[in-house]
Amino acid sequence: MKASKPSVWEQTTHNGETPLFLAVSNCLLENVSFLLINGCNPNTKNYEGSSPLLTAVVRDSYDTATLLIRHGANVNLQCASGRTALHEAAKLGRKDMVKLMLGADAHSQASDSSSILLEAARGGNPDSVTLLLKYGADANIPKISGHLPIHVAADRGHLLALKMLVPVTDLAAIKQSGISPVHCAAAGAHPQCLELLIQAGFDVNFMLDQRIRKHYDDQRKSALYFAVSNGDLSSVKLLLNAGALPNQDPVNCLQIALRMGNYELISLLLRHGANVNYFCRVNPLHFPSALQYTLKDEVMLRMLLNYGYDTERCFDCPHGDKVHHLYAYEGWTSTVIKDTMFCEVITLSWLQHLSGKVVRVMLDYVDQVRICSKLKAVLQNQGIWSEIHFILTNPRSLTHLCRLKIRKCMGRLRLRCPVFMSFLPLPNRLKAYILYREYDLYGQGIFTGSW
Repeated sequence: MKASKPSVWEQTTHNGETPLFLAVSNCLLENVSFLLINGCNPNTKNYEGSSPLLTAVVRDSYDTATLLIRHGANVNLQCASGRTALHEAAKLGRKDMVKLMLGADAHSQASDSSSILLEAARGGNPDSVTLLLKYGADANIPKISGHLPIHVAADRGHLLALKMLVPVTDLAAIKQSGISPVHCAAAGAHPQCLELLIQAGFDVNFMLDQRIRKHYDDQRKSALYFAVSNGDLSSVKLLLNAGALPNQDPVNCLQIALRMGNYELISLLLRHGANVNYFCRVNPLHFPSALQYTLKDEVMLRMLLNYGYDTERCFDCPHGDKVHHLYAYEGWTSTVIKDTMFCEVITLSWLQHLSGKVVRVMLDYVDQVRICSKLKAVLQNQGIWSEIHFILTNPRSLTHLCRLKIRKCMGRLRLRCPVFMSFLPLPNRLKAYILYREYDLYGQGIFTGSW
């Protein structure tokens, strides 16, 4: 016996779409109503697993969704990825649609464990979030990635939704996730959300868990690193003023600011204790790595030197007056170059024209130093050599030597912490001299330091 043919209402396209599904997809409300009245099944999915109700919500058609529910559409039907119509309504931020489907399971999770509340946080409508919370939605259910609704709201910059989620999110759940909403607000460049989280007591020094860090090539850990990478001055100020530590990441935050050439960002980090003497993990040099970004810019160079950069290490060359060994290549390559001397770098063919000006500035921060034969040979061809030679061959002034002695007694850690100076019982003029204020070009309003 032959199987009976499906009725005209049940026939489908090659994608498994019924006439009702097509009418819903095209938002043809009258056609939808006609088909439902004539007995079309509102729960027949297409081959991709989407139901007419889910499609109506995706099309943002409240009237169509209402019609379907009145004619028996199952609000708990899931698509192939486990999402229900309520997931989509929450994502749209449509409170009216969310309210329409409150008969659905508010605890339903998609195949990636994304909860309905998380989708509401993504949509950003605080009324939808409030409604779901009243209906019993749990703010502490993570998706597979570990993210909670509070993370999504912070990342998207949904301030009002974030306010709703802060008091109902457990710190234990955040710790378990391995990432703080502070990271998310900083990564998304949302200073208002960041300020809310700081005022709520979230730790600005919460570090990314290793399982999260491994997704970043630079192995970043801190929220401050995200803000600095974005060049987001407002967020950087908020974090630093709240006590964020600037030296916690494998790649120093100061290194990122120096790469950008952002004076204000550099100044902010230095004033809050950024380490000017960090060493880069890639191509480590004999001298602290920060200098390589300032060779063409006196303003940045002076910033580093004023905050205790180890200038003497730049003149530390084991060859002295002897002839330097010749290298088969010149400069940096993809191969790691270990412990390259300053004299080898500044005498490179494309940098040696800067050597005189750079060395002259450095001499303001040291006592008598020895210039090795290789560096000397290059400096002698510079117009500023006579001034450099005079400084190298004559005694330094007593005031200069006293300043160096005081700075040495203070130590580089205190030089990186300007607040320390305010506790010293010294006249302000002397404090300014010790801190090289006369060479603070950025503080004097000089915003371009190219030689």
